[in-house]
Amino acid sequence: MADTQVLDKAARIYAIGDIHGRLDLLDRVIAAIERDVKERGAAALTVTLGDYVDRGPASRGVLDRLCVNPFPTPHVALKGNHETFMEAFLADPTLGPQWRDFGGLETLHSYGISVGRFMLTRNYDAAAQALQEALPASHIGFLRSLKTSHGHGKYFLCHAGVRPGVPLERQDERDLLWIRGEFLSSDADFGKIVVHGHTPVEEPEEKPNRINIDTGAFATGRLTCVALDEDGHRFLKV
Repeated sequence: MADTQVLDKAARIYAIGDIHGRLDLLDRVIAAIERDVKERGAAALTVTLGDYVDRGPASRGVLDRLCVNPFPTPHVALKGNHETFMEAFLADPTLGPQWRDFGGLETLHSYGISVGRFMLTRNYDAAAQALQEALPASHIGFLRSLKTSHGHGKYFLCHAGVRPGVPLERQDERDLLWIRGEFLSSDADFGKIVVHGHTPVEEPEEKPNRINIDTGAFATGRLTCVALDEDGHRFLKV
């Protein structure tokens, strides 16, 4: 991760929505950012908004790629609710049925763990143990390093959103990772434009107070990246 002075000098931010195991799409976004940086200059920062794992086929591959910054800029990695749930499952395997519904079987499979016996026996203790043993130290370190938000200029970036009426610096981690209804329906001025994912939309959603860039990559094949600067924003969509 880059130091604070380097991040503060970035004139442009590339924010990437929920990846969910779609390494193929992540690689295309990396290439698109590389082209954009060559054209517009390198004083930029890339922020990934979380939900790297579950649902798609290559959760391990996504973490492999992100552990060592693959972008032509400094990188800030934010946490999503799926990383939180994966860590919770490792600590408490009784959460296995819920994590399974979240796409956890796809994550297990990406680490080379046979999921058939867990589907039949519901032996989630063994599944958690197998995943713990399969996780490289680099992945554990990456997951522990994830931030819950990043503010830059007129933008505030997080996974899910913010609670209306609460100052940005006092937002609760659970809201930053999980909130939907109260945030999505609010037309309040949050103090900054909130750039988020978490709630899939067919096309990037642009509101005066927020920008949603979760275009459901795992199901739609569309991973969205938005380039942000003080003059406005534009999309790099693959």
